[in-house]
Amino acid sequence: MLELCRKMVFVLGLVAFFAGSAVYGAHFYLSEYGEKVSIGKSGDVGLKDAVTVNFSVPVMGKEYLKDVKIFPNEKANVSFDKSNRNIVITPIGFWKPESEYMIMLPAGKTTMLTNFASQKISFKTQGYPRIVKLVPANSSKDVIIDTEEPITVDFDKSTKGFFVKFDLSPESELAYENNATKTQFRLLPKGSVLDGTHYELKISIKPESSGDENYRQIYTGYFDTLPAAPVAWEKDFTLRLGQARRFTKPKISQGRYIDVNLSEQIMTIFEDGKLLDAFMISSGKRGMETPKGEHQVYNKAPRAYSREYGLYMPNWMAITASGAVGIHELPEWPNGYKEGAAHLGIPVSHGCIRLGVGPAKQVFDWADIGTKVIVY
Repeated sequence: MLELCRKMVFVLGLVAFFAGSAVYGAHFYLSEYGEKVSIGKSGDVGLKDAVTVNFSVPVMGKEYLKDVKIFPNEKANVSFDKSNRNIVITPIGFWKPESEYMIMLPAGKTTMLTNFASQKISFKTQGYPRIVKLVPANSSKDVIIDTEEPITVDFDKSTKGFFVKFDLSPESELAYENNATKTQFRLLPKGSVLDGTHYELKISIKPESSGDENYRQIYTGYFDTLPAAPVAWEKDFTLRLGQARRFTKPKISQGRYIDVNLSEQIMTIFEDGKLLDAFMISSGKRGMETPKGEHQVYNKAPRAYSREYGLYMPNWMAITASGAVGIHELPEWPNGYKEGAAHLGIPVSHGCIRLGVGPAKQVFDWADIGTKVIVY
């Protein structure tokens, strides 16, 4: 009897051992060959990019693909790659920007004969490029638009994959160029830019290869161009200087230059196309006119002396190679008498360009040898 009991215990032990081994084996098999799913790309998906769903174990049967759904519904080609471990989903048109999609995966079976449950996996699409800088800024006044200073639009990221539309009103056909990364556009009306005109600018964007109904407006603003220079300049010199500061347009857009308007007896100074200041002058009288044209500062002296006229000319800057003509402060006699400012605004000099006491020092300190001087 004792022997029988021992045999029964042994048999029961074997049964328990094999049963435990079977459970452990099944658990190990499922852990090794159970399905794990992940999205192939991290980050936002491009509008025409394929989305890949990765399976840890190959999936059995092409029929599985028929029940793969996309929400919101989007027409797409759905296929396995050669390994049957990756489903590739390619939009027939494009994914909608700034959207979240859900891929509904049905239950299925792996090639290792393990079953897996249905599940969902999501992805987001890239957003629209956004404007980070626009020149001229919205509501700008006295704007000058030309090849040196076009309308410039900067985006926070590349506009590749999108069409950008620019509408300028009054209606103008626009010439434009963009940089290699398509993050900046430079725009210029092909016709004349009208003086003193209120322009409205609208910018819209859509995914390329999509219909016009997909345009989204991302900017609307306006700017006013600089009015035409007045036909009649003010007789009051203070008011005339105000006109000069507003209406004088640069003739050189790079570096420093001195602009001399003989007809209005005004000097303006510019740096990189920006007007810094304006001053009244006195240029050469009739028969001894200041030479017109493009000159430069050839030499400088804080207190030059003219033997020909017996005068000191403070803050001297020669603008002709011979040194015969220059820009300087109101002249002084050797005894210290200084000509007053009454002649500023009137051509009375022997060809030089005279400036008042403060302005002469300002221009002298600002200009370098080689600074261009344009006289007209």
